[in-house]
Amino acid sequence: MTHGLDERKRWLALIVLCLGVLMIVLDTTIVNVALPSIRADLGFTETSLVWVVNAYMLTFGGFLLLGGRLGDLFGHRRLFLLGITLFTLASAACGLANSQGLLVTARAVQGLGGAVVSAVSLSLIMNLFTSPADRAKAMGIYGFVGGGGGSIGVLLGGLLTSALSWHWIFLVNLPIGVAVYAGCVALLPAGKPLAGRARLDVAGAITVTAPLMLAVYAIVHANEAGWTSAQTLAQLGIAIALMIAFLIIESRVSHPLMPLHMFALRNVATANVVGVLWAAALFAWFFISALYMQRVLNYSAMQVGLAFLPANIIMAVFSLGLSARLVMRFGIRAPLSLGLLVAAVGLVLFAHAPAGASFVADVLPGMVLLGLGAGLAFNPVLLAAMSDVAPDESGLASGVVNTSFMMGGALGVAILASLAAARTDRLAAAGADAVIALNSGYHLAFLVGAIAAVMACALAVAFVRTRPHGQAQGEASSAASI
Repeated sequence: MTHGLDERKRWLALIVLCLGVLMIVLDTTIVNVALPSIRADLGFTETSLVWVVNAYMLTFGGFLLLGGRLGDLFGHRRLFLLGITLFTLASAACGLANSQGLLVTARAVQGLGGAVVSAVSLSLIMNLFTSPADRAKAMGIYGFVGGGGGSIGVLLGGLLTSALSWHWIFLVNLPIGVAVYAGCVALLPAGKPLAGRARLDVAGAITVTAPLMLAVYAIVHANEAGWTSAQTLAQLGIAIALMIAFLIIESRVSHPLMPLHMFALRNVATANVVGVLWAAALFAWFFISALYMQRVLNYSAMQVGLAFLPANIIMAVFSLGLSARLVMRFGIRAPLSLGLLVAAVGLVLFAHAPAGASFVADVLPGMVLLGLGAGLAFNPVLLAAMSDVAPDESGLASGVVNTSFMMGGALGVAILASLAAARTDRLAAAGADAVIALNSGYHLAFLVGAIAAVMACALAVAFVRTRPHGQAQGEASSAASI
């Protein structure tokens, strides 16, 4: 695929690809800072606000693996351009949204475009750079963009929301998307589709996404409809039936979206369960802590962005290879377990933060611990997911655990936000001060998130197998170059 490309064009193509990926990464953090402003402007309730985050995560996770298959079938360059187009147009719709329905629908389309871009970008980079040295450098740049993008997102989100409005956190994607599209057309060779390697499992993609969206809907509206109401139980029952249908489909199709045989492997199965629990805690922390700082502590959007900065900088530092070096020294299990435990302690600190909290004494320690925990745990959980599979299935295993991560995050945000709202409403009805009731609801969410992180830690300690030293070192060395 590199024929006809000189050295300069290859590296320019990498910059364009990384810029496209950065746009996707930014959107996972930039929105959190603006959530209270979106809530006030469009009239979201505390629980329905989760759809601004979850509409994106559910379609992103549900179509991540299908996006990779589509790239094999129709060509990675073509799919990358399609994904960028979808994401950019959906960003315009988000930025112009004047209703809840339009914003949530556009966010779902953003997730679909983001899934396609993320799924095929690595394949494009691997084809652009064939020599081990150049590929290592390219993957290092790609990894830094993925790790550091969150830091830029929280700052940019705070700056745009404070200086202009929340609409601009989406509209800023338009010139970037146009530039990425034009750069890809000019620099990326067309390549040839590899249709023989992939067949579409559309039924699998639909039946894994639909039940999760229905389950999230049931959880979000359970406080109003009643957790034991016929409506809630029926919705959850249908979601379970659709998930069973997904498992049946995956066991019978020749090219399943999520090969079930992988879950017979101990590390793969454990890593995916750990990923669900860890993502539930991590994404809920991002979501709830942004609301806590703006609604309880009265921080501006810019102050929230700056408050998140320590955690994101720490995560970016670990993404540069520090986490992989720890795996080389201590194996997979120790840094994974330690990271989850450290994050749990950070969540416990947030669960005790007072309504009149000081940033340095009450907010910063939790931010630092969560940054350390996420930085320590993220790389090992990916390595654990890939450590037991054959080399030609490592990319698929990585896609499966990333899908579990996004789905766990979506369910975690829905459940914890609903629990927080239920406690807040109960205390407010009993006559408690509004701010105290709100803070108490957030405390419950942080505490449940901490419990999820502790459960993930316990599973990692009990079931994750540390690879023999030479094998672990080889896997971690590969990750270090990413």
